Amino acid sequence: MKTPLLTFALITMHALASAGPLEPIPLWPGGVPGEAGLKLPDEAIELKGDYQIQILSNVSSPTLTVYPAANPNGAAVIVCPGGGYNILAYSHEGTEVCEWLNSLGITAGLLKYRVPRREALEKHVAPLQDVHRAIGMMRTRAEEWKIDAKRVGILGFSAGGHLAAMALTSDGTRSYETDAQFDSPGCVPDFAVLVYPAYLLDDANPDKLSSELKVSEKTPPAFLIVAHDDSKFVEGSARFYIEMKRKERPCELHIFSKGGHGFGFANTKEEIRQWPALAGEWIKAMGLTKS
Repeated sequence: MKTPLLTFALITMHALASAGPLEPIPLWPGGVPGEAGLKLPDEAIELKGDYQIQILSNVSSPTLTVYPAANPNGAAVIVCPGGGYNILAYSHEGTEVCEWLNSLGITAGLLKYRVPRREALEKHVAPLQDVHRAIGMMRTRAEEWKIDAKRVGILGFSAGGHLAAMALTSDGTRSYETDAQFDSPGCVPDFAVLVYPAYLLDDANPDKLSSELKVSEKTPPAFLIVAHDDSKFVEGSARFYIEMKRKERPCELHIFSKGGHGFGFANTKEEIRQWPALAGEWIKAMGLTKS
């Protein structure tokens, strides 16, 4: 568990870097697409494990919570927690990450997307609608939130990493009727950070990238971090990197020997805990944090 001294240091750093989150913004004030009359259990929250991770379940009213940086540099990142498209690991893959992004001068947007998986839909369809709407909101309100509409990225963990990869490799087509008040002309992020992303491989042929993911000569830059002992998903990150390389797209991949899966922002003693520093340097090196 985090020591009191470390916890105090993190709280102090975050307090200096952020003015605190704004009120959550409903993504679909006119009604969630395709879910009129859908009956779901009430949204629930609980704390689990040694690190008391905040877990959200039964999300039917998705929101975007903006974390403005105290000294914004114009970049913005939408954060997608993981949870197998069934729940959301909302703290160590969400709120803590937004506070860290603020410490870099980056405005963060914590996405509470729909879970669990909707019957009769592919696992990512409803969440991808939420991502597209969130990116649109970030860009249409860029001036208000002091961000550059051309430097809006996405960061995801596990299933949220798959969701981020889906957005990154999208052709920009939305599966819902757009609204000019919320949706900008483009919904493809300008860059992505994928942390132990799940479901990147083809189920029938693990030597190929999933057919859902369309890496092309226009795919924006990506940064990937994964552990060698992440038995289910390490090869997917390697394959995604190979496809990016073959298309001559900017990409950086780090594979650490230990770390497993699900460590989030800092919930591990292994060396992979330094991933935020590496990702921050990559974001800076890509010129995404220019004033």
